[in-house]
Parts: sequence; C-alpha cells; structure tokens
Amino acid sequence: MSAWLPTAPCTPGDCVRVAGPRAGLPVRVLRLAGLLLVLAAGLVAVPVVRALAWLPAERLVRWWARLLLAVLGVRVRAVGVPGRRPGGSLLVSNHVSWLDVLLVGSVRPGRMLAKSEVGRWPVLGPLTSWGGTIFIDRERLRALPGTVEEIAAVLRRGGRVVVFPEGSTWCGRGGGRFRPALFEAAVRADVPVQPLALRYRTADGRPSTAPAFVGEDGLLASVWRVVSVRGLCAEVEFLPQLPPALFPDRHRLAAAAQRVVEHLRDSSDAPGRTACAHAVERPARTAGPARPVGVGG
Repeated sequence: MSAWLPTAPCTPGDCVRVAGPRAGLPVRVLRLAGLLLVLAAGLVAVPVVRALAWLPAERLVRWWARLLLAVLGVRVRAVGVPGRRPGGSLLVSNHVSWLDVLLVGSVRPGRMLAKSEVGRWPVLGPLTSWGGTIFIDRERLRALPGTVEEIAAVLRRGGRVVVFPEGSTWCGRGGGRFRPALFEAAVRADVPVQPLALRYRTADGRPSTAPAFVGEDGLLASVWRVVSVRGLCAEVEFLPQLPPALFPDRHRLAAAAQRVVEHLRDSSDAPGRTACAHAVERPARTAGPARPVGVGG
C-alpha cells in the first residue's frame, strides 16, 4: 500500500479477541433489533432536522449517538471535555473502529471526514451523507487539495471537523503515523487542533480489541462482536489543544498531535484500570486547556 492508502498490520485473526464476559444470545438479538430501530429513527429525523434550522442539531446528534451506543451495550466515559469555545477546531484521533464516529459524536459532534466507500454503505451511507460528512476518495491523489480546502473553509466559518489521520483502523494496541496532509487545513484556517485519545475496555477495565474493525473484517461480523460483549466501555479523552502558530508547518503539528495521543494511549493501557461506572461527563464550565479515512502526507 502507498502512503496515500496506508494499512495497519492488524488482522481480525491475529489481533481481534472477544475477551471477558459474553452477552447471551437473547441479549445480542435484542441489541441488534435496537440498533435497527435507532438507525431507522435517524433516517427519519435527519431530513427534518436539516429542514428546521431552529432545532438544536448538535444536541440531537449527541443524544442519538449516545442512544445508539447504549443499545449496542457500549458505555461511554469522557474525560477532560473542554468548555465551549468560539471558533472552529480540527479534532484528530487515533482510529480503532466504526464505533469511533459514534463515540466522538456522543460527546463533541462535528463534521466527519470519511472515505468515499462509507457513503455507499446501506443505511449508514445516507445517514452520514445527510449529516454533513466530508467524503474523500483515497484512490485519487488529485482530490486531496480540494478536500483540504473544503475542510479549511468549514473551519474558517467556525465549524468543527473530525478526522482520523492514521489513514486506517488499528486494533488499539498500537497506532500508525498521523499523516500531515489534513493538518494543513488547520494551518490555513488558523484554528487549534484538538487531539483525542480513544480506547475500549472490558467490564473489568482491561483493554479490549473486540470493537476493532481491521484488515478484511466485515461490518456485520464486527457489529456481532460488539453486541456479543458484556460491559464494553468506550473512553474518549480530550488532550490540550495545539495552536498552529506554535508549530512551523503541518508536519510538526501532526507529529505533536501523534505524540500526545500515543503517550496517553500507551500509558493508560495497563490492566486493572477502572471501567465505566457512569455516563458521559459534562463539559467543564471553564474555557481553560482540555485535559476518538485515509489521508496522504
């Protein structure tokens, strides 16, 4: 694979394990039924929300994402969520699973960057398209400058864009290089980069690879693994923002974001960490520093 189409060495056979307590078959079926119902509700609601500008769209997205995670049996733990700040921001995160989009959306929604194939997925494709997802064709290198400028335009207007700059999903035990191309959008718009660290844990706090969506894994097989786990916890931690003015170019900015995400991920993967015991934490009231698609370089 080229740098434009990076791939992780993780494979379902080598890296993905469903460890810990399992949910019974009736629970799994009930979760799948709930998933279909919530997805159907989203298909109905999205056109209405887009048509009625006075509706609190961001709050509704958060509720919908939390509900979808809940019916899948996934509890959310959010750490260091910053208070609301004016202006745009580029959220960057490590990439483990299709659940990552829901996890970030349940706490701090933004316009997602996704590979163009996602737009062709049944049910999820229309939902992501209507939700304002920015699609990128990873097989067309010439499309990259236009995508970067589209993201920069959203950021200049005060919007929030979420990207996964590793360019591929990993099992969560390791990660890839943050490709610097999309960091150029933050540099052009002069908005901060907000690093996020995403992790998944079993009921007893051990790291879990069950949600990983890697290699030749199929979406249906991955969904079945997720609903088969009892007590799955998804964690999103907000790290200090990185102002582009402090870095000479997008390469240094990308490297800095990768370092802080890797440091947190690696230092917090020790077994025995407390799993989710409560719902999403409320954002801090203060506006101080805060304490997760393929891209080319």
